[in-house]
Amino acid sequence: MTAVARRVSVAVLLLLAAGLGTVSGVLFAFADDIPEISALDRYQPNTITRLSSSQGVLIGEFATERRVVVRYEDIAPVLRQAIIATEDGDFEQHFGLSISRILMTALKDVVTGQRAGASTITQQLARNLFLQQEYMRGGVYERSIERKIKEAILAVQLEKRFTKEEIFALYANQVPLHGAYGVEAGARLYFQKSARDLTVDEAATIAAIIQAPARLSPSVNPTRTLTRRNNYVLPRMVEEGYITPAQAQAAMKRPVLGSGPRPERAQAAYFVEHVRQELEDRFGAAAIYETGLQVATTLDARWERDAETALDRGLRRIDKRRLRYRRPTRNLGPEGSVSLPVLPEALRPGDIVPAVVARISDGKPSNPTLVRVGSREVELPRAGYAWTRARLPQDLFKIGDVIEVAVGSVEDGVPGDLTLEQQPIIEGAVVALDNRSGQIRVLVGGQSFARSKFNRATQARRQVGSLFKPIVYATSLDQGLTAASTFLDEPVSYTAGPNQPPYQPLNYDRKFEGLVTLRHALEQSRNIPAVKALEAAGPASVVALAKRLGLTGDYQPYLSLALGSAESTLLEMTSAYSAFAHQGVRMEPYAIRSVADREGNLLYESRPQPREALRADTSFLLAYLLRGVVEHGTAQAAKVLNWPLAGKTGTMDDYTDAWFIGFDADVTVGVWVGYDEKRSLGYGETGASAALPIWMDVMRSYLSRRTDLQNPPILEAPGNIVFVTMANGQTEAFISGTQPSAQAPQGDEGSSPAGLVP
Repeated sequence: MTAVARRVSVAVLLLLAAGLGTVSGVLFAFADDIPEISALDRYQPNTITRLSSSQGVLIGEFATERRVVVRYEDIAPVLRQAIIATEDGDFEQHFGLSISRILMTALKDVVTGQRAGASTITQQLARNLFLQQEYMRGGVYERSIERKIKEAILAVQLEKRFTKEEIFALYANQVPLHGAYGVEAGARLYFQKSARDLTVDEAATIAAIIQAPARLSPSVNPTRTLTRRNNYVLPRMVEEGYITPAQAQAAMKRPVLGSGPRPERAQAAYFVEHVRQELEDRFGAAAIYETGLQVATTLDARWERDAETALDRGLRRIDKRRLRYRRPTRNLGPEGSVSLPVLPEALRPGDIVPAVVARISDGKPSNPTLVRVGSREVELPRAGYAWTRARLPQDLFKIGDVIEVAVGSVEDGVPGDLTLEQQPIIEGAVVALDNRSGQIRVLVGGQSFARSKFNRATQARRQVGSLFKPIVYATSLDQGLTAASTFLDEPVSYTAGPNQPPYQPLNYDRKFEGLVTLRHALEQSRNIPAVKALEAAGPASVVALAKRLGLTGDYQPYLSLALGSAESTLLEMTSAYSAFAHQGVRMEPYAIRSVADREGNLLYESRPQPREALRADTSFLLAYLLRGVVEHGTAQAAKVLNWPLAGKTGTMDDYTDAWFIGFDADVTVGVWVGYDEKRSLGYGETGASAALPIWMDVMRSYLSRRTDLQNPPILEAPGNIVFVTMANGQTEAFISGTQPSAQAPQGDEGSSPAGLVP
């Protein structure tokens, strides 16, 4: 027996030596091909770049992998337990590999003929961190002995270098969850809460997704998610002693929230894209989508939301009064009325939402037209589509048509007083700037970012019409003219050049008023005086001032500049006007206040950049004149706001572009309305009728949050400004030494524009 035992021992030793030699050979063969584990000491996974408003509200995110990195302690114990029970019950005991699990899986593979996985959490982490690029094909890891060997070696090395808590934290921050990476981003995506706050059923749902996110995500197949959660994850948690059977039974009764994340209303989409482009120019695309920047912006989120609503409502008003109803282009069929996507949020009065026509009235009161809004069928009254002038509802739509309706009231969650709506094809834009800093408070580049990404506030160069006249008159004031200076409003003709017809400008109303003051000409937007003022001041001087005000167009010194033949963007024009409210100093517009890295280290910080455009006294005189435009000029409608405002309407020939830009002492707001292609909005759609009502709604939102309505801010008059009561009773402002010594001309009538001066 001794000899036999000796031979057996020798054989075993030889086998062990051969095995160790084989393992050593494998390790040696792959040694140069294994990534350095020490690289994890500097590991920074891709995270989400977040944009916040000036009030700290989240307004946008950018990421290739939606991930929020958290510490081990920030993961709820029940979530840690759910993942360990589901993915690796021996996690706390093994050294990176679970030998028992490998043997059991191998036996199962032989018996069933199916290949099952035996990877520990550490192996999964090694695979996801180091082997993805080399071995993943079409979203699936290729099965190979080489990969498994590398994975095993890396797992052992990970266990040697890091604690179990560190390994789990790395895994929890890396694991893909279909639309999110890491448990924190997954918890926010599916449950709108942090990973530290998840309940048993929610934690089990997250753990259920990990095995096959593309198949088991509740946003893909909630039934599969529920089955895996209830039939595997929760029983495994009971088996491991993490929860009691009673807790598991209670969790099983809870829904999976299977529709996944609820859709949210898009926030400040044009502004967010504007910031993204600036970030990419400054830091590069990789930094935006991978490094998790923290971006503080200048946006006033609530004002932006209200401005978006104001623009949408204003464009719909114009669309309704100018264009016919356009029949729906989408139909879900006769049975379509039983199903419509879940609405984004709880309904509120004023919301415009999709609806499906479920029944069309035959004219009898007992058989009204019904539409399905969300899960409810609601009557669409005849008054709700009277604006279309259709005689019968079947002239407008058929059953199954997807339409838009405005919600007039909401009672116990049920919408009522519906009005038929349609997507306007007219476009517009809104910009609001802080006068003293140049910060962009509002930037709306169109009616719908989903429909068109083109930003009409920053990218569209349109002819500005009468918006250019204040620049002409500012040049005149700078050269010594005053509000009381007069022009002869009469037919004129200018030589245009060889073989060209003479240039013969006309007033908007095709009438002539004779001798008028500069004030009256500006308030009533008379064209002939503006052309004469440009001629007298010198076109080159006017162009020079336009450049100092930040207008970047290639402006030629022609007389037609006076009538707004120049092109500009809404942002540029609004910035130019802000100088009139800020002592002639234009602050360069900016949207980003600061940028920090994921640790909070400051990478970039904006500073206001002043650009002196014109003298403070000239600027004040012009602002005082523009106050008169609101008091008794083309923008009189804005008087109802009962606030010291100044501004100017702008209308292009054939009503192709409608503008209004106005300001108080603190902010300047601009609105543009028009089609993307150059075509008429319709006869009479001027700046006053098309753009000003939208501007007023935007200003109502602004004023609704001011606490000083009884003590409004004022524009301080420079020390060399004197005020003279004219013969017509109006108080006029002059630069000292230019005031009239005798009775002033009578060409202007009306009361003093109050509120701009102390």
